[in-house]
Amino acid sequence: MAAPALSRRCGRAAALRVPLRRAHEQARRARGAGKGLLAEQCERGLFQEVFPARSAEEQLPALLEPGRPPVTAYCGFDPTADSLHVGHLLPVMALLHFQRAGHDVIAVVGGATARLGDPSGRERAREPVPAERVRARARGLRAGLGRLFENHRELLWAQAGRRLGRAELLDNAAWLGEQPLLEFLGGAGGRLRMGTLLSRQSCQARLRSPEGMSLAEFLYPALQAYDFLHLHRHRGCRIQLGGADQMGNIMSGYELVTKMTGTDVFGITVPLITSTTGDKLGKTAGNAVWLNRDKTSPFELYQFFVRQQDNVVEKYLKLFTFLPLEEIDHIMEMHAKEPEKWGPQKRLAAEVTKLVHGREGLESAKRCTKALYYSSVEALEEMSDQELQELFRQAPSAELMLEPGMSVLDLCRKANAIPDGPSGYQKITDGGVSINGIRVTNPETILILGQHILKNGVSLLRVGKKNYYIIKWLQL
Repeated sequence: MAAPALSRRCGRAAALRVPLRRAHEQARRARGAGKGLLAEQCERGLFQEVFPARSAEEQLPALLEPGRPPVTAYCGFDPTADSLHVGHLLPVMALLHFQRAGHDVIAVVGGATARLGDPSGRERAREPVPAERVRARARGLRAGLGRLFENHRELLWAQAGRRLGRAELLDNAAWLGEQPLLEFLGGAGGRLRMGTLLSRQSCQARLRSPEGMSLAEFLYPALQAYDFLHLHRHRGCRIQLGGADQMGNIMSGYELVTKMTGTDVFGITVPLITSTTGDKLGKTAGNAVWLNRDKTSPFELYQFFVRQQDNVVEKYLKLFTFLPLEEIDHIMEMHAKEPEKWGPQKRLAAEVTKLVHGREGLESAKRCTKALYYSSVEALEEMSDQELQELFRQAPSAELMLEPGMSVLDLCRKANAIPDGPSGYQKITDGGVSINGIRVTNPETILILGQHILKNGVSLLRVGKKNYYIIKWLQL
C-alpha cells in the first residue's frame, strides 16, 4: 500500500523523489562506469518519479541491476487518433531504454480503454467514438509503434554481444473485451477503494464542474489497473511506465496487483513535453506534431527539433536520443564555441527523425531542407513527387506540355501564378518570380531544360515570398 503522503498527493509528493535523488547521486559517482538503468535514466531526466517510494528505493535498483534476469515493463497508448505524436515519444523512449538494458517490454494499445476515455487532465468528457473508428485508430497506433521498435533495432542498436530485450505489441481489447461485467466488478472492482479514486485531483475537479463526470470515465482507472493485473498474471509484468499525468492510474494498478497477487510491482513516470506556452503537446491542445508521415512529414518533424531553443536542446538530447552523456557534453561544448552552426539542434533533429522515419526519412528531411532553405537545385532534382507534396503542402500543382519557344511569362500564366495583363508582366520584371530557386526578371526568357526544367521533369515556381507552384512537365 502507498504511504499516507502518497495517497494524499498523486504524482508530486516529495516522498516520491527520494529514490530519484539517491539514483542521481549513484549516477554521478558512476559517471564513466557501468550504471544501472534506474540511475542512468534519472541522470538523463527520463525517469521522473518512481512509485511506491519506499519499496522502489529498497528493491527496484537491484531488480534492474545489470546481470539480473530480465524484468518486463509495459506502457499503454490509447488510440485517440490513428497516429502517435511527439508527446508519446518519451514513454516510447522509456520502453526502448528498458529493451537496451536487456529487459522485455510491452506496448499496449488501448482499444478497449479508448472507448471510455481517460479523464486525467481533461475539463470535459471526450466525444463518443464509434467502435470501428477506435479499431482503425488502434491499427494505426500498432503500426506506428512497430515502426519505432523496428527502426531502433535496425538503426540505433549496435551493442554486439548484449541482449536486446523482446518487444511485444498488444491491444487491451483482447482481454477487456472478453471480461464479463459482473465478474470484473466482483473481482477487481471489489479490491479498489472508492475513497482513493474520489480523492484524486482530476476526479475532484470534474465532479465540481457543471458537466460532472460520467460513470464510464470514473471507471477508467479501474480498467487500466486491470491491464496491469492481466499483464502481471500472463506476462510476468512488474513495472508500468507512463507520463507524469498518469501517476493516479499507475497507483490504481499498483493497488490492484498487490492486493490480488501479493507481488511488489512498481510505476515509473516520464516528463510531459510542453510547448513554449506550457501547454501539453497533443491532439487535445491542437499542437500535435505527429509521427505518421501522412500527418507530419519527415521534413516537418526534423524542423520541429531543429527550431528548439538553446535553453532546452541539451535536455532534449538527453531525453530523445540514445547518445552517451559524455558525447552530449562534448556537443554542447562545441556549441558554446560555434553557436551559429546550431550543432545540437541538428544532431537532435537527425536522431529523432531517424528513429521515427528511418534512414530514408532522415535523408528526405535533409533533401527538403536543402531545397527550401538553401535553394539547392541538386536536392530539388532528387526529390520525389511525395517529397514535393510534403514540402509544399498547400502549393498548387499543374501538369504542362513544353511547347517550342515557351517563355517564363507563358509558364506563369499557364500555371495561373500571375494576373493577366501588364501587372503580371511587371511582377516578373520587378524580380518577384523565381524558378528552381533562381530569380528571373525577363518575362521573355525561353525555358531551358536542365535550368528551368530539372532532370526529374519538375519546375518549382515561386511568386512572391511564399506562393509556390509545382509544375510537372509531360512528354519531355
